[in-house]
Amino acid sequence: MAHTNDHSGHDHSPGPVHGSTDKKRVLIAACLTGGFMVAEALGGILTGSLALLADAGHMLADSIALGLAWYAFHLAGRPATVRLTYGFGRVKTLVAYTNGIAIFVIALWIVYEAWGRLQAPAPVLGGPMLAVAILGLLVNIGSFFVLHGGDRESLNMRGAILHVLGDLLGSAAAIAAALVILATGWTPIDPILSVLVSLLILYTAWSLMREAAHVLLEGVPPSLDRDLIARDIEATIQGVCEVHHMHVWSLDGTSNMATLHACLDEGVDAHQAVSAVKKRLASEHGISHATVEPEFGQCADDGDEHEHGHEHEAAAYHDHHH
Repeated sequence: MAHTNDHSGHDHSPGPVHGSTDKKRVLIAACLTGGFMVAEALGGILTGSLALLADAGHMLADSIALGLAWYAFHLAGRPATVRLTYGFGRVKTLVAYTNGIAIFVIALWIVYEAWGRLQAPAPVLGGPMLAVAILGLLVNIGSFFVLHGGDRESLNMRGAILHVLGDLLGSAAAIAAALVILATGWTPIDPILSVLVSLLILYTAWSLMREAAHVLLEGVPPSLDRDLIARDIEATIQGVCEVHHMHVWSLDGTSNMATLHACLDEGVDAHQAVSAVKKRLASEHGISHATVEPEFGQCADDGDEHEHGHEHEAAAYHDHHH
């Protein structure tokens, strides 16, 4: 059975323009965040502010996460190897998932600490707290705008932006808490605002983790419908009577891929049919890399006793099985 697997012209690494600029943006943000994190942690300890310490905790994790994000971009630019035939593109998705977990843990710690503060309110120096929080806000705004100009389709960049956005919200909450403390002396506002920011961050972190996990599990990209794509190929490519064993997934959240078996009518030129299928997938469905196995008559996998461990077949699709 012929197996056509044309890998020519396909590049699984990010484009040089986006890849290099995103890498620089993340490095700048990491330096800004890491540099101010020490000052904010000292400010939180001296003023007794949980909001400042929470934001410093965010910034510590974020400077590490941004450093990992930069390293992920660095690795993604490397060519494929004999052992890693798709290259290092998926490292960015792994880092995005790890970032989500880190944010989740930090937010839970802040909620726990805030509960203790609400039970036993601690004195907070509002004036110095306000000064440090304003400086932190300015640094975070700078980092956010540096990252905001990057590729927002990249899970890795979105993870980095999420970290900095959490810091920005943390600084804003610290400013609001400081203003309330200076005006009224009511210190419980400090842990209360810390919890509100943490809940928002928990929600966004969960979204990031879920999206990255979908990529790692090789799920069908949200913008694509595997069954509709299969029916489109059957309807538009002359000589293709049936498409089955089709899998659609994304390598890194942006580069879509597919494998499929194309059952052809007798006498059809297999090479021309496979080329037409690949062109259709690329032009109409945004699938940049496809492996197409042409078949005449019986499928090569029919009668095999082994399980197809990579199958994502839906029950309805089995009804369409040859």
